[in-house]
This record gives sequence, structure tokens and C-alpha cells, in this order.
Amino acid sequence: MSPLLGQISADLPFDAVSTGILGMLPTAAFAVMGFFALPLLRRIQLEHLLLIAILLTTCGQVGRAAGWNVLAFLVFTCIAMLGIGLVNVVAPPVLMKYFPDRIGILAALHVTLLGVSTAVAAQFAIPLGNLHGWRFSTGIWAVLSTLAAIPWLILLRLANRTVAHSGTSLANDRPSTPANLVKPWRSSIGWGTALIFAGCSSNTFAALAWLPVVLVDRGMGQEAAGSMLALYSILALPVALTVPLVVVRMPRPLPMAILFVVAFAMGYGGIIFAPPATAAVWVVLAGLGQGAYSFAFTIINKRTRTQSGSGSLSAFAQGAGYALASAGPFLFALLHRPRDGWLPSFGMLGAWLVVLVAGAIMVNRPRMLEDQLPVPKPAPKTKVKGL
Repeated sequence: MSPLLGQISADLPFDAVSTGILGMLPTAAFAVMGFFALPLLRRIQLEHLLLIAILLTTCGQVGRAAGWNVLAFLVFTCIAMLGIGLVNVVAPPVLMKYFPDRIGILAALHVTLLGVSTAVAAQFAIPLGNLHGWRFSTGIWAVLSTLAAIPWLILLRLANRTVAHSGTSLANDRPSTPANLVKPWRSSIGWGTALIFAGCSSNTFAALAWLPVVLVDRGMGQEAAGSMLALYSILALPVALTVPLVVVRMPRPLPMAILFVVAFAMGYGGIIFAPPATAAVWVVLAGLGQGAYSFAFTIINKRTRTQSGSGSLSAFAQGAGYALASAGPFLFALLHRPRDGWLPSFGMLGAWLVVLVAGAIMVNRPRMLEDQLPVPKPAPKTKVKGL
């Protein structure tokens, strides 16, 4: 949305507050869905949850393209983000369910496709908007989310046929560890993963919302600033392809997290202080810091061994992490003053990088979430009368 804010504001009266709310909606909606996802995971089949997520995303995309005022635009954007947030939570346990021996490569593919889609949307936002207006440029992506439902519908139909012939239930593959016993909020693994999500998401979504605005303010043209956002987004690809494969092989992955924090910090310093002509160099550095997002997703399945453990950790870490991170994009706008040159805004993101490191330290020691389950107490012995 950020490259199109100029065109959208010509039709809808966005101000600093509503723009800040727009920037924080992804993380806020992801947090809400993270908190609601755990009871949903206990009651609804994973594949059905994915279809619900796709429906929410499609309706939200179409609705905000037709948005008749700022409030409607924000409401439908929130609906779309709730759908994406549900996918974020469900994806790790889906990978654990279908590909337990291919966690690294599937996590890499997952985050790589996220980077591809983000970069493509950022690159084509302005050209599509110039051709057919911002409503077309915003709503066209509903076609892709609709197509995404097709393979899951086919899978469920085939599964239902198998069940009908065999007489077995789709619920027969329940995880061995009951979901209600896995309580990540009582574990340093749960809170550490949540802090990683908070640190990386506050930085990533603030950049996605505000990077073009910052670069335009520093003297860059709108289309060039949109291309810088696409460059930032596409840099998620090399790290997404490599980070999960490396992290799953590292008993203690803290050094990887520190590398991403350093990349973010150096990139921000260049964006603030270096000449605008060198912006591409610093955007590349900051873009490589997005590897922290791949790191966070990989940690979910690296520190769990069951589908229920993965689902519980995914729901809690993303719910708590995104709830904390939603302050990042919002405060980024409020902290900006023209005379400060965005320094307070980026300083706030630097504080979130410290949070990221703290979370990485908490999950660094090799252990599993399920290992911290309470040990059942033995049943009391019954005394037999006369003995």
C-alpha cells in the first residue's frame, strides 16, 4: 500500500493518524488472529482453517479496493490481514503434519514465496495504479488469493473420498501430545519466540509501510522509492532460501540472529545519514535483515517435535509477538518531526532490535517445548482392607 498512498490520499482523506493505523494493521491483525488461532486449531481441521483464511483475505482485498471512505478502507484491510495472520499461524503445523522430515526446505520455500509476492506487489503497485487507478492496483491481488484455494479444495475432496471408501475419520491423525497440555506462555521458548517475532516484525512492517515515504522525503522520486521498496522486499528471497536450511542444522542459532540485527542497524544508519544517491546500498543491507523473519518461522518447528506443539507455539508466539510489534509502524509515524530527519523513528526500531536479540538468547539453548510439559503425578495407591 505504501507506494500508492499518494494516489489513495487524493480520493480518501488519510492523515498521519489514519496512515499510522494503516501501517500497524498487519501486525495488530496478526496478533488478534494469533490469540484466536489456538482454540481454532483445537476444533477445526488445518485445511479448513486455510480455506477460511483465503476467504477472509479475498474479501478484504476486494472490499478495500471498493472502499468508499477511510474507515471502510481500514476495516477491509483489517479483514484481509486477519486472513493472512491465520495463514501465518497455520502454516508451521501444516508443514509439520505433511513434511515432518522436510522442515528446513519447506520453511525456506514458504518464506521465499512470501518475499516474491511482496516484491512483485511493491514493484507493480505504481505502474498498475498509473494505468487503471489505485483501486485496480489494490484489488487485482484477490485473483491470486482465489487461485490459492483451488489446491486445498482438491486435497480435501480427495481426502473425503478416501474417508468414504475406508470408513476412517479425518481426525484419526491427532497428535500424540494433547494441545491443551502444551502451554508456551509458561516456557522461555514461547516468550523467546514471541520476542523474536516482535523485534523482526516491528522493523519489517515499519519499513514496508514507511520506506518509500522516508526516501521521498529525502529527495527521491515516487516511482524510484517504490522500486526501493521492491528491492527491500526481494532481498527476503536469498535469506529465505538459506536461513531455514542453516538454522535447522545449528544447535545454537544465536549468531544468525545477531547478523540480521547488524544488517538492519547498518542499513538504517545509511538511509538516515548517507546521500540519497547511495540509498540502494543501505536498502540492500536493511533488506538482508529480514532474514530474522525466516529465523522466527524456522524456530517454531525447530523447538517443537509434534503438530500440537508447533501449532501452540505458532499461535502464542505470533499472537504475543505481533501484539507487541504493532506499536512499531504506528510509533514510526508519530515520532517523526521534520527537523529530526526520521532519527527518533529509526531509534525506536533500534530498540526493537534489542528485543529481537533478547528473544534469540532465550531460544538459543537446544531443547524442545514439549520437554517442559508437566510430568503427570502417579495415581495414589489404594489400600486394601486387611492387608
